[in-house]
Amino acid sequence: MKSQDIRQTFLQFFKDKAHSIVPSASMVLKDDPTLMFVNSGMAPFKEYFLGNAQPKNKRITDSQKCLRVSGKHNDLEEVGYDTYHHTLFEMLGNWSFGDYFKTEAISWAWELLTEKFEIDKESLYVTVFEGDEGDKTPMDQEAYDIWKNLISEDRILMGNKNDNFWEMGDQGPCGPCSEIHVDIRSAEEKAKIDGKTLVNQDHPQVVEIWNLVFMQYNRKANGNLENLPDKHIDTGMGFERLCMVMQGVQSNYDTDVFTPIIREIETITDKKYIPVRTSRDLSVRDEKIAIAIRVISDHVRAVTFSIADGQLPSNTGAGYVIRRILRRAIRYGFTFLDQKEPFIYRLVDVLVKKMGHAFPELKSQRQLIENVIKEEEASFLRTLEQGLVMLDNIVKHAATKEISGAKVFELKDTYGFPEDLTELILREHKLSYNKTEFDQQLKAQRQRGKQASELKSDDWTVLMEDQIQEFIGYDALEAKVKLTRYRKVSSKKDGDMYQLVFNLTPFYAEGGGQVGDKGYLEDSQGDIVYIVDTKKENNVVVHFTKSLPKNLQETLKATVDAKQRYRTECNHTATHLLHQALREILGTHVEQKGSAVHSKYLRFDFSHFAKLTVEELSDVEDFVNARIYGKLDLQEQRNIPMQKAIDEGAMALFGEKYGDTVRTVRFGQSMELCGGTHVANTAHIWHFKITAESAVAAGIRRIEAITSDAVKGYFQEHDKAFMEMKHLLNNAQEPIKALQNLQDENSSLKKQIEGLLKEKAKSIKGDLKNELSEINGVHFLAKKIDLDASGIKDLCFELGSQFDNLFLLFAAENDGKAILSCYISKELVASKNLNAGTIVRELGKHIEGGGGGQPFFATAGGKNPAGIAEALRAAEGYLK
Repeated sequence: MKSQDIRQTFLQFFKDKAHSIVPSASMVLKDDPTLMFVNSGMAPFKEYFLGNAQPKNKRITDSQKCLRVSGKHNDLEEVGYDTYHHTLFEMLGNWSFGDYFKTEAISWAWELLTEKFEIDKESLYVTVFEGDEGDKTPMDQEAYDIWKNLISEDRILMGNKNDNFWEMGDQGPCGPCSEIHVDIRSAEEKAKIDGKTLVNQDHPQVVEIWNLVFMQYNRKANGNLENLPDKHIDTGMGFERLCMVMQGVQSNYDTDVFTPIIREIETITDKKYIPVRTSRDLSVRDEKIAIAIRVISDHVRAVTFSIADGQLPSNTGAGYVIRRILRRAIRYGFTFLDQKEPFIYRLVDVLVKKMGHAFPELKSQRQLIENVIKEEEASFLRTLEQGLVMLDNIVKHAATKEISGAKVFELKDTYGFPEDLTELILREHKLSYNKTEFDQQLKAQRQRGKQASELKSDDWTVLMEDQIQEFIGYDALEAKVKLTRYRKVSSKKDGDMYQLVFNLTPFYAEGGGQVGDKGYLEDSQGDIVYIVDTKKENNVVVHFTKSLPKNLQETLKATVDAKQRYRTECNHTATHLLHQALREILGTHVEQKGSAVHSKYLRFDFSHFAKLTVEELSDVEDFVNARIYGKLDLQEQRNIPMQKAIDEGAMALFGEKYGDTVRTVRFGQSMELCGGTHVANTAHIWHFKITAESAVAAGIRRIEAITSDAVKGYFQEHDKAFMEMKHLLNNAQEPIKALQNLQDENSSLKKQIEGLLKEKAKSIKGDLKNELSEINGVHFLAKKIDLDASGIKDLCFELGSQFDNLFLLFAAENDGKAILSCYISKELVASKNLNAGTIVRELGKHIEGGGGGQPFFATAGGKNPAGIAEALRAAEGYLK
């Protein structure tokens, strides 16, 4: 059975059981502070499990894209070395939100696997939670009793908390689970070793295929468990593993999910992939090639889906994770497949053809994905080349057979050069590095990152039950509110904070690129508590404060900072007009790829493949300002069906999460699905001004702009600067012409000075030739001279062209600063192991400075010219 048929059979089975089929959510999470990516099938449904929202249907089935490369669930370093771990994987799931429970979940799973998919019952094992004395959690006897009516009891195994108890996090909904494992070994192998002894032992042919989670408890901050008011079912079956079983192969990579990609890698690299059977089948070289091909075929999927979902590679956060995955693939290709040019981007087309029918976003984003990956490949390959040069220098100057682990860590941390590649190259030169020292540096870095991001939270203190929060911020900036729950959170970055939830709120929570509102709470006594930020967490608006109101039961007056909200609204409306302008002027290929809407400025990322010209930027500004001056009213529709909004022409932003009903925002011909706040009329924006245009990634441009009060300030500053410039130009009637005359005059004088300096240098060179002394066969001179750094460098190389075995140290004093320049003939560098960079760093201490450079020429600067004489005297010691 083909993979696409397997997926469809699963979905149809549960559709026939009254489940709604829902599309996969974006892997990139935007309003869940605990996760960067969807790492399990249940993540998109957390709000239902937490009781913050109600699903349209209590029975749901889907195939969810998941990414496990960070945090608790991190499989990255295992990918490629075995046959069943992946960064990106599909999780087939069926869900019950307070509807059916264990009996149905277990019996339907058994029916699907053994009857619909016809998997041999004698190849299956199940595990049941054995209980945990520490948590005082009993054995899952209910699940055991259901299973024993379906499968022989010798195939029901007990599992511990680690394997058979599922938790969302340290706190929150959780429960026991039953795993279904399959043994796909040959009959001969099964006869030798009983399969149940290999369950949960990381055996490549005895693997977990489905996990049935029975969510019935809530974990408190103190670790205690309490029963949930509603019991839920959360199941997840690994699609790739199911394909392996159904297609009768021994590896996920042998399924048709991966084989088209692997065949393309073979064609491009001219390397042969040998499928894994046993380790004895592969030579060391063949094994490394096989690992590299598995790594690349896996990672290209993860990166492709992430970019399609709106997450570009970058240096921070989720973007850094994606860049790290891609760079791991690049270096495996570089090291083991001899690929020194970009090639991974060429695999995207095969992947889109294979999976585009199930995930149409791949088709619509294909060109962007290819461009981004190609640019990232080219950039990292340049980094690898630079790292090779640096590593070569380390090897050349190695004093011992063991290189400092700190240097290897610096190559990795500062320059992105992977330590395993460093180790490989060092081994070729019969060198090694201090791994203990490297690990210490790595551990210290991770600890710093963990401390900076670590967040501790107490349990919610609930003051009012069954309160459905209402957002009224579109219509009001203040309201009488009641506190329904709160909790204390602590982090090293922000210290102690409180998160407050109200029955209703006028505060807009950060989302859709727009920052969260700030403001304050006021009690009946006039005491104020400031709200410093507002965010949405699992569909609930959470308000951040530094302290709690004095009376938690009292009705409070909640007031939004109106000035900040107004400025933010101006910028948000301007992003809609900007989006329309770019599509009109550049073409309909332009799509929004990200935005940041603050009170002081706006940032807008969009797909386009060339730098905007001055004329295009001017046209964009004029287009937006024409609509501002056109005084267009806000036309808003709330809670209309999603499809109706699309049919009416509303633009949906890819990667955003929309419900069954949506809100549309229209200004003239600009109409978008948007939950943010906006001005009532475009005239409120006053004026729109672009301040910067730049590249974010291949095929992605960024515009930064300002509106309203920020534009007024901008014009005032520039008017003031213009008046000051006119004053400096003696109030010239034509300041631009006067400035041009000054530039021409300055250029002419510079040329005269350069000529005079060259003449001066020639004169100095003639004198210096006679001052050279000879020390141990080396022409030597250390002297203070009256030239700038550029003139000294030219002088050194001119003398170097006339004299062999030359060692020069020249010093100069410019603007109260000291300069040292050291030149050493290349033959001396080799024969006497002299290094100008090392020498100038040491001598720089005399002038209270430092520097460096190449072995044959280096410079240092310092703040103590009085130390020049001592530095010149010390130079002679390197030859004596």
